[in-house]
Amino acid sequence: MEKKTAYLIVNFGGPRDLEELRPFLTALLTDQDVIRSPFPGWLHRLIFTRVAKKRALKIAPDYELIGGKSPIYDDTQAVAEAVSEILQQKVLTFHRYIQNTHSAFRQECEALECDEIRVFPLFPQFSYATTGSIARWFHQNLSPTTVNKMRWIKSYPNHPAFLNAFQRRIEEFLQENKISQEETILLFSAHGLPQTFIASGDLYASECEHSFHQLKTAFPKALCRLSFQSQFGKGEWIRPYTNEFCQQSSSWGKGYRHCVVVPLSFTSDHIETLYEIEHLYLPVLREQGFHAWRCPALNRRADWMQAIAEIFQERTTLGNKMLINIL
Repeated sequence: MEKKTAYLIVNFGGPRDLEELRPFLTALLTDQDVIRSPFPGWLHRLIFTRVAKKRALKIAPDYELIGGKSPIYDDTQAVAEAVSEILQQKVLTFHRYIQNTHSAFRQECEALECDEIRVFPLFPQFSYATTGSIARWFHQNLSPTTVNKMRWIKSYPNHPAFLNAFQRRIEEFLQENKISQEETILLFSAHGLPQTFIASGDLYASECEHSFHQLKTAFPKALCRLSFQSQFGKGEWIRPYTNEFCQQSSSWGKGYRHCVVVPLSFTSDHIETLYEIEHLYLPVLREQGFHAWRCPALNRRADWMQAIAEIFQERTTLGNKMLINIL
C-alpha cells in the first residue's frame, strides 16, 4: 500500500503588527538554540525577556518604516497555498515565534491521518539556530507518534531547483533595472551566526558558501562577494561583516558602478532586508560612490513555488531527532 504523506512548511514567523513585536522578540531571544548563554534556563529567560522588551521599543520605528509588520507570516501562508495547489495536497504551516498560532497548529498536526509528514524549512542553509530550533520545539510539544512520522528536508543549499529560481531572480532584477554584469558587484549577504556556533559544528557557514559559489558561477562577469549581516551582541560572528564590506567598498570594488545586495539566506523579505539592507547598507554604498540596489528575495515567485514542490519529493530525508543540537 502506498504511503499517505502530509506536507508541512516551517518558518520563524514575524510580528503581524506592532502589538506582536514584543512577544515575538521574547519568544525569539529566550530560545537557547538561538541565543546561547552560560545561564540556567530560568535566568536566561528572565534576562532576555527584559532584553526583548527594550529591543521592541528600539526597533518599533524600523518596523513602522516597512509597514508596521513583517511580511513573513503572510508570505509563508501564501507559499503553502501555492505549493498545495501544485501538489494537490494540503500543506500545513508552522511559525516558530508566533506563539498564539501554536495551539491551532498542534491540534491540526496531531489530527493528521498519514504515514509520513514531510517537513520543508524556509531556510535553504541548515543551522541548529533555525531548523534545529523548530525540530526541538516539535520534540518538546508534539506527541512522539507525530514526531516519529516527520521526515525533514534538512537543507537545500546546492539543490538545482533552489539555485535556478534564485539565479532567475537575480537575472530578472538586473534586466529590469538595465544593470550589466560587467559593471556590477553582487554582494551576497547572508544572516550572520556567532562564530562559537560554527566552532561547535554548525553547518550554516559552509552551506552558505556552497550556495554562494554555485550562484557565483552563473554571473562570471560580475564581481561576487559573500558577507554576513545582522550581528547581535558583543561576541565574534561569522566574517566578513556586511556593514564593514559596505564601508570599505570603494577600496575593494574599484572599477564597478553598481552594487546589488542579494539576500542569500532569506527566502522572504522582512526586517533584515526591507530595513537593514535598504536603510543601513545601501546609503553607505551610495556614499562610497556606487549605484546601490537591493535585490528582492524569492518571496512568492512562481518558480520558487515549483522549486519547493520539487524539493519536497526528495528521497533523502532525516528524522526529527537528527536535527536537534545537544546543548
